[in-house]
Amino acid sequence: MTPTTLGYAFLGGLLPSLIWLYFLLKEDASHPEPKSLITLAFIVGMVAVPIALPLEQYVKANLAGTMPVMVAWALIEEVLKYLAAAIFLLWRRAVDEAPDYVIYMITVALGFAAAENMLFLLTPLMGGQIATTLFTDNVRFLGSTLLHVIASAAIGFALAFSSRKQPLTRTIAAAFGLILAVALHTAFNLLIISQGTSTTLTAFFLVWTVAVVFFAAFEVLKYFQYHTFPNPSP
Repeated sequence: MTPTTLGYAFLGGLLPSLIWLYFLLKEDASHPEPKSLITLAFIVGMVAVPIALPLEQYVKANLAGTMPVMVAWALIEEVLKYLAAAIFLLWRRAVDEAPDYVIYMITVALGFAAAENMLFLLTPLMGGQIATTLFTDNVRFLGSTLLHVIASAAIGFALAFSSRKQPLTRTIAAAFGLILAVALHTAFNLLIISQGTSTTLTAFFLVWTVAVVFFAAFEVLKYFQYHTFPNPSP
């Protein structure tokens, strides 16, 4: 493995996530988050990948059946992304508005996807398969990277819409968000590993449909957070 191969894998994994991050931050440009925290969120997301790998290998060696393994893998990744955000970010004073929860959860997810994409690109790069590398990178940009975004966004929305509630309500909301994230992640993975073009297209249709819904929900969330409503007349 040459430094050039590592460099290409690093850039190929990083660029798709940075493109999605750019669009995310443009969506919240009127109320920007501290760049230092955005950078931290991205980095802790990347660091979660080497923690997830041995756990996923253990699951693969000790669980029988495709469905249990896929569910366990999705659970490991979504829990680790949430813990990374909860431990390093969500308690900070800068996280003071409902949309912030969505932004930081998605940024952590993009960091995770970047590191994961790097690993996926190493094999074709080491084999000199440039065309395969480019195809893999584009597919992961449109599919797997966006999957991580919507899965973590589900948890972010659960926290955002319950941000003014009691701790018990917020805990229940976070649990529902995590369940939804794992369900989306599992469904995508099961469709992707199935043979046939139709199931792959269904996987992409699922991800992009949920993404459109979530981006619309994000706009609604921002509207109610930042819009000043007039006081009703007595």
